[in-house]
Amino acid sequence: MSKKNARWRKLDNAAKLYSAASNKKDTRVFRFYCELKEEVNPKALQEALDQTIETFPTFLMVLRKGLFWHYLEPCNLRPIVKEEYKEPCSRLYIRDKKTLLFEVTYYKKRINFEVFHVLTDGTGGATEFLKELVKNYLYLVHKEEGLEQITLLPEDMTVQDQEDDSFLKYYSKNQKRPKKRKLNAFQIRRKKKDGNHLHVHESVVSVQAVLKRSRELGVSMTIFLTALFMMAINEEMSKMQKKKPVVLMVPVNLRKFFPSSSMLNFFNWIEPGYNFTTQDQSFEAVLKYTKEFFETELTKEKMSAHISELLALELHPILRLAPLELKNLCIQAGAKYSEKNTTAIFSNMSAVKMPASYVPYIERFGVYTNTPPKLELCLCSFQDKLSFAFTSRYDTVNIERNFYRLLKEQGITSEKVKPEFPKTGKPSEQEMNVYKIYSFLCIAIVAAMLVTDLNFHPRIRWTLFTAGGVVTMWIASSIGFFKRYNLLKNAMWQLIIGTIICFIWDALTGWHSWSVDLVLPIMSVSTLAAMFVTAKVQKSPVREYLIYEIMAAGYGLILPVILLLCGVVKNPTVSMFGALTCFLFLVAVILFKGREFKEEMQKNLHV
Repeated sequence: MSKKNARWRKLDNAAKLYSAASNKKDTRVFRFYCELKEEVNPKALQEALDQTIETFPTFLMVLRKGLFWHYLEPCNLRPIVKEEYKEPCSRLYIRDKKTLLFEVTYYKKRINFEVFHVLTDGTGGATEFLKELVKNYLYLVHKEEGLEQITLLPEDMTVQDQEDDSFLKYYSKNQKRPKKRKLNAFQIRRKKKDGNHLHVHESVVSVQAVLKRSRELGVSMTIFLTALFMMAINEEMSKMQKKKPVVLMVPVNLRKFFPSSSMLNFFNWIEPGYNFTTQDQSFEAVLKYTKEFFETELTKEKMSAHISELLALELHPILRLAPLELKNLCIQAGAKYSEKNTTAIFSNMSAVKMPASYVPYIERFGVYTNTPPKLELCLCSFQDKLSFAFTSRYDTVNIERNFYRLLKEQGITSEKVKPEFPKTGKPSEQEMNVYKIYSFLCIAIVAAMLVTDLNFHPRIRWTLFTAGGVVTMWIASSIGFFKRYNLLKNAMWQLIIGTIICFIWDALTGWHSWSVDLVLPIMSVSTLAAMFVTAKVQKSPVREYLIYEIMAAGYGLILPVILLLCGVVKNPTVSMFGALTCFLFLVAVILFKGREFKEEMQKNLHV
């Protein structure tokens, strides 16, 4: 494979959705794993991971925030193999915290690869990464037995091929997709499991058995299983609930329609829906409908039209210029609203193929994802083992039971697999609990001061000053708490909020202009110096701290100049020297770090 360092890049269409919609509960993380026939050797797995990441440098990225969009940037972090230590598909992206968007862990015979959906999709980069990782691991462990080293990826594949945004490549603004009315689908409303933990239910069936039955029925494996899944859900619906259709979201790998070597997201989806009240409830009728739906929707023309529809919204000139935070709110609202259009999700990751000499060491592959609002069925196959994984946070397994019973009625038996997970316990909430106690004490003090002032009316309103001081301290410390993962961003927020609070204090005490004469310029220069020292102590690359220093210098230059011109400043000496310092800093950045400055502006202002 042709090697070249990865560069910063814009997010693909799907990644822009995931970056905005992900949160602590809906992590948008999925797990691809390989179950070996032997215990995992952690040291060999780390060496294999180091080799694998050399083949996939596009995975060494952190998610950064620009003015209009998030973007991915190369980093000097390196992945460290760990024994599994937390709930599957837990959050990988934490806002403001510099972390890789994937993680490799192990437990007994299992190698886990978890990845944030912003980085890649399941049928593209995730599959190829895990295959390469497993291949490198098995070679290191068994090369003494004569196992040969084999190249899985094309020799001529470049980093540019891996970074290719195939959504943009196959976008045509002239192609329009006919608007289809979305169905208001049946929603599974069940009591959540204790602690709202993710529950995984896995089984294995014979690939040949499923293929044989599918061929007898004249349909593909995916169509056959889609029909059974809808019927399994229908069996748990009441008569009133059956007035709404069962609608599945079925992701589609677009690489089957459009040539692409991209390791980014490149998938679409279709939404087969069946109303069991107005339509025939027999298996034959459901299967016939599902087959016709797939044949109608799974065409290159329909997929191309959907790509164009999605990209047209993203590339709309007005929407592109909307600030990122506003976009995020709109995307989150849209994602929440669209949940009503589907009942559950069915993802077929297809077959995982490995070189023949490596097959004897592998038991099977499996996949599942975090699904807070929905029930999801994921499957993938290896050799003759088709691995099913139901994931949900609902207090029921009836739908899974129905599904396997329906399979058995079709002559296909399943073997239940009980996933082995280490005892991880609940995630620590100590920091948040301490913050809540601290906030409660601050509220109690402020309330006590206000009651004291109302009852005793002191001549010097020390009670109000005390309350104001506590509020000021709480605001400053809250910013520090929530922005603790990024000290430079923390400093910028402290500068803005701190000066605003001082303006308010100055105004409430008769306006002596000390806030603009002294505090604003001194805080601006001090923040600039603190950022520089912090960056040097942390040994941060220029690109990581430059944007915050530019923001601090711009704030310390533009605001004092405006206030000077408006005549708000009474004693201009300190303000002028502060503004001069910030101006000279910006000039130095342009002269000595011009290339980095230009690149940062491109990244943060790209639309």
